[in-house]
Amino acid sequence: MKRKIVFLTGTRADFGKLKPLIQILQNDASFETHLFVTGMHLIPLYGYTLIEIQKSGFKNIHTFENTTCETTMELTLAKTIEGFSSFVKILQPDLIVVHGDRLEALAGAIVGSFNNCLVAHIEGGELSGTIDELIRHSVSKLSHIHFVANEEAKKRLIQMGEIKESIAVIGSPDIDIMFSNQLPSLNEVKSYYEISYETFGIVLFHPVTTEIENLKEEAQTFVKGLIESNKEMVVIYPNNDLGSSIILEAYEKLKYLDKFRLIPSMRFEYFLTLLKNADFIIGNSSAGVREAPYYGVPTINVGSRQLNRINLTSIQNIECEIEAILNSIKLINEVKKTNLKSFGKGNSAELFINILNKNEIWNINHQKQFKAN
Repeated sequence: MKRKIVFLTGTRADFGKLKPLIQILQNDASFETHLFVTGMHLIPLYGYTLIEIQKSGFKNIHTFENTTCETTMELTLAKTIEGFSSFVKILQPDLIVVHGDRLEALAGAIVGSFNNCLVAHIEGGELSGTIDELIRHSVSKLSHIHFVANEEAKKRLIQMGEIKESIAVIGSPDIDIMFSNQLPSLNEVKSYYEISYETFGIVLFHPVTTEIENLKEEAQTFVKGLIESNKEMVVIYPNNDLGSSIILEAYEKLKYLDKFRLIPSMRFEYFLTLLKNADFIIGNSSAGVREAPYYGVPTINVGSRQLNRINLTSIQNIECEIEAILNSIKLINEVKKTNLKSFGKGNSAELFINILNKNEIWNINHQKQFKAN
C-alpha cells in the first residue's frame, strides 16, 4: 500500500521550500503525493502562482480559496481549517506536511492533530519575529514529526518539550534548489520578467503585523529612500499579511519610474537566479538572511521583522530611515561576504525520503507527550 502524503502550501515562499521534498516523493513508488494549494497562490494580485505549481508537473493538485480580508487573518485561518478538514476526511492521508510559520501551516497542523493524522513540520524551532513566531511554535506543538534546518533549531524544540526521536536535522530544502542544475540563466529570467537592468538590487518588504500602526509611515519612508538612492531595482510584491495593501499603495510611486521594475510574484527558481546575480537585497524578507548569504549577496535588513534570526558580516541591520537606507546602499560594496553553511548542504530531500522510508517514523505516538529536559 502506498502511503498518502499531503503537502499544504499557501505562499510562493513555502512552495519553494517544499518543492524538492514533493519531487523526490513523487518519484518514489512507495508514496502517493497530494498538494493542497490555497492562500496567495489563488490571488491574481499576487501573480496567481497556482499556474507555476501546475507547470512543475506535480500530480494530484487540489485547490481551495481561503482568502477573506487581510484585516481578518483569524477568519482566513478558520476558513482554511474548514476547507482542509473536508479534504482530509475524504483522502484519509497517512501524513500531512506543512512548512514554516504561515497561517495555512497552522490550519494544517490543527486539522491533522484533531483527526489523529501524523503531521510533519518543516523548519520548526526557528526564530521568526512578529506574529509568525507565535504561529511557528504553535505549529511545532501541534506536529508529531520535525524536519529542522540545523542543530540550533533542534535544541529549541527540545526546550519546548519535543522528544528527540521526533526531530531530524535535514537542512533547509531550498538549498537543494539553490545549487542544483534546475536554475534558469540570468538572460532567461530577464527576458521572462522584462528586466532591462545590467546591475540591480532586489526589494522585498513585508508588513510587520505587530507594528501595523507604524506601517504607513515606514512604507512611505522606505519608498522615498529607494527613489533617492538612484539605483535600479527589481521590486517584488509583499506577502498578503495584514498591511500588505499599505505597502502596495506606497509602491504606486515606483510604477512609472524607469529605475524600478515591479513584479507581483516570481517563480522560485527564477528568483534564485536573480538573487544570485543581484548587487544586494533590501527589505525585511527571510531571503535576505537565509538565501542571500549562501550566494554571498549583501543584505540590507530594514526594521524588526528578522530580529534575532541571524547576524552576519554581509547583513546590515538598519532602522527604516531615509539616511540609513542611503548610507547602507552606498556602503554595499564594502560589505564582507559570508560563506554561510548553517542551513544544510543541499541534500535535504534525500535525507527526508530516507527517514520516511524507515518504519520508526511511522511508529511515532500520535498522542504527544511533553518531555522535560
